[in-house]
Amino acid sequence: MPTPPRLVAGLGNPGREYAATRHNAGFWWVDRLAAQLGGQWSGETKFFGQVAKVRGSNGELWLLKPDTFMNRSGQAVGALARFYKISPAEVLVVHDELDLPPGTARFKQGGGHGGHNGLKDIDAQLGRDYWRLRLGIGHPGDRDKVSGFVLDRPPRTEEDAIESAMHDALARWPEVARGEFDKAMMQLHTPKESP
Repeated sequence: MPTPPRLVAGLGNPGREYAATRHNAGFWWVDRLAAQLGGQWSGETKFFGQVAKVRGSNGELWLLKPDTFMNRSGQAVGALARFYKISPAEVLVVHDELDLPPGTARFKQGGGHGGHNGLKDIDAQLGRDYWRLRLGIGHPGDRDKVSGFVLDRPPRTEEDAIESAMHDALARWPEVARGEFDKAMMQLHTPKESP
């Protein structure tokens, strides 16, 4: 039986200085989803973030951008999930992914955090059974350069590739909204034919 999401959380860091950085790819995507679904953001201190309520396929759908910094993302996600009794399987977390090249987006349920501090904190609050939308940002090639890399703005070509992948993932929203992740994954993960 498909389980439609009731909470979609985009990860990023708050503040204008971080808005265009790779680490904020989750914010970029959930902003586009809110616009697509007609959601209006408002600050909710009890959920430590910006929240938009829209109509989901099985009632209310909550969109969330934590106002905490990345490494405390679980505080916001956990607070909203507990308050509305949302199970981990009904949560979709959207985040930047070092292990995928720019231009790639992948759905996945469960698994490790891969060193991502936002996921690490959410795991501590929810366990690992939530869904993820992984937006590829590429890797700097050296582990010691990761923190600077994720907090930099990508060059234009990479930004365009990330935009394209976000567009492809947004196009799969109708299946995701119905909980048909297998169908969404098949569409999103199948390479496009070259013209």
